[in-house]
Amino acid sequence: MAFVTAGDSVKIAYEEQGSGVPLLCLPGLTRNMEDFEPVLEAYAGKVRVIRVDFRGRGASDFADPSTYTPPQEAQDVVALLDHLGLEDAVILGTSRGGLVALMLAVMAKARLRGVIFNDVGPEIMAEGLANIMDYIGKPPSFPSLDAAAAAMPILYDGVFMGVAEAQWRNFVRRIWREEGGALHLRYDPRLRDAVAPAFAPDAVAPDLWPLFDALEGVPLGLIRGRQSNILSSETAAEMRRRRPDMAFAELDDRGHVPFLDEPGSQAVIDAVLEAAR
Repeated sequence: MAFVTAGDSVKIAYEEQGSGVPLLCLPGLTRNMEDFEPVLEAYAGKVRVIRVDFRGRGASDFADPSTYTPPQEAQDVVALLDHLGLEDAVILGTSRGGLVALMLAVMAKARLRGVIFNDVGPEIMAEGLANIMDYIGKPPSFPSLDAAAAAMPILYDGVFMGVAEAQWRNFVRRIWREEGGALHLRYDPRLRDAVAPAFAPDAVAPDLWPLFDALEGVPLGLIRGRQSNILSSETAAEMRRRRPDMAFAELDDRGHVPFLDEPGSQAVIDAVLEAAR
């Protein structure tokens, strides 16, 4: 693991492995670089896989919560690219990571060699935002990782199907850490305060479609879990209408977010990487 120091002295953690086309993996709101272990396993022998923890998550520094925003996170991504001496990279953005890619479309489009959206788009479903506020910043309710893994098939019944026990164990390990007979968050709990105003029921969502349209000419891919409560089928259809050349996969047995080990997910990643070569 290595670190790059952002403009405000916050240390951002990252790891890289492999060589070739840079594939920069940006995680979801409360997630970390370990979410991309399946991508590392599948692609480190083909491309240069770079995984990052946003500020306030994983191994990165906790910071002023007012800086836990997609524009600031996009600036941190540019700082990382500069640090690595990379002119551009293919972005694989899971959920929040995809929103950061949209920010980069207007802040630093020349740094985008391609963008793959993992279950996210310019419009976010209210159902998903409400679900996030149900858990974000709150201590885990499970007493151990074993208990959490055992509960996942019940908690996600009808949303994620055909998930092996080992996959659920990896899933919970990436989200929480077990210490002192309890589970702990792997991100700054003040992240809740940072996002709460934007997630309020009466909040007016910004129009992100112009940011998506700004990606004209950039190879795109979209992965959607059919049971997603973040990316609606209507939003996915509109993204495809605006960009009919965009690689696309909808996964019948996944919700928010796909694990990225699915054949459909990797077919989309493959298509964008090929277009970006």
